[in-house]
Amino acid sequence: MNLRSIAALIVSQVINDGMSLTRALSTQLPKLKENQDRAFVQALCYGVIRHYFELDFILKQLLSNPLKQKDGDIKALLLLGLYQLQHMRVKAHAAVSETVAATKHKPWAKSLVNAILRQYLRDSEALQLACTGNDQARNNHPAWIIHALEENWPSQSVQILQANLQAPPMALRVNLLQGSRDDYLDLLLEQGIAAQAVDFCSSALLLDQAVGVDQLPGFETGRVSVQDIAAQLAAELLEVQPGQQVLDLCAAPGGKTAAILEHQPTLKSLLAVDIDALRLQRIQDNLQRLKLTADTLAADALQASNWAKNRQFERILLDAPCSGFGVIRRHPDIKILRRVSDIATLQSLQSQILDTAWQLLAPGGILLYATCSVLKIENEQQITAFLHRHHDAFEIPILAEWGTARPVGRQILSGEQQMDGFYYAKLGKKV
Repeated sequence: MNLRSIAALIVSQVINDGMSLTRALSTQLPKLKENQDRAFVQALCYGVIRHYFELDFILKQLLSNPLKQKDGDIKALLLLGLYQLQHMRVKAHAAVSETVAATKHKPWAKSLVNAILRQYLRDSEALQLACTGNDQARNNHPAWIIHALEENWPSQSVQILQANLQAPPMALRVNLLQGSRDDYLDLLLEQGIAAQAVDFCSSALLLDQAVGVDQLPGFETGRVSVQDIAAQLAAELLEVQPGQQVLDLCAAPGGKTAAILEHQPTLKSLLAVDIDALRLQRIQDNLQRLKLTADTLAADALQASNWAKNRQFERILLDAPCSGFGVIRRHPDIKILRRVSDIATLQSLQSQILDTAWQLLAPGGILLYATCSVLKIENEQQITAFLHRHHDAFEIPILAEWGTARPVGRQILSGEQQMDGFYYAKLGKKV
């Protein structure tokens, strides 16, 4: 089985069919029996998608005529070949020969792929120099995202763009119901896994190098979970108290749901709601592994009157659907799949869900609004508009050693303090 053929299929499903990289990988990687084969294919796919705009620019310089739409798989193979030659430690002759071998289903493409990759080897310096003159190729982002980041964060946009190109570090959330973070850190060190405690998050550890979850002591018994540091902050910010009723809206895949339960195990109830029944199953799976209990419901947050039944909650976490611009380093396909028109649609949806969730919050309660975005229209501007609409709402300032205080809420920029880009705003409801 040619691993590059499988990688090309995955890449083609993303760039030609609009499938998410996570989903495309999940359909193909299970076919590979060896861990090292799965790791190689995954590295290839993430690398090509992460550097797509640079690789695509180079490919256009090398092709005399554009490939036909039906030959998207050949384009994907060419991008894979270029990525190997430019960014991987694969020997050039092996990269070329194995990529050419992956064209056996289309014999006519063999000579084309061979010629293009060998031409790149001859002209690589000139082609790389040409990339510096093209905004999209130089920054490996589409022009509209570059513009949006420059407009939102003129002084930090370069750092955000660079952070988006880096593979994210691996962070762990220690289940403090099963033992202390220091004890788990000792367990890791016994296994030869180097990690550091995160000062500003009591549950978080940051690994020096990523490992498979099967290498993590106690993973299967719920001792630890994989979760970015920024996402872990939600549990403490929500200030959940014993005996309270908690609502987690847009909850899948459930990392924050579990973190809340680990942080405060003596709740009256926790209801996790998500519109996607398949993603909701992931919440149930995670809770089962962690030996935690919550009610789960596949439902539309905007149709709360159909399922809330006049029930009110003392705490609500709204992890709002968003552009995902803060997690591009983790999901580089966002740069390819997201469209400029999506932003206004998402902003409107966030506003509607916020208004609906507010009706479910008991007086004296707290609603924590969260996004994995760095766009102000989804974050501080969204919350400012909300506060203007709801006179029974007030901001509870977040005083912390992470991120930056904004006019409303607190923003983490991509890569800042080793975290994903995230935004939090804490809203109290007057009694």
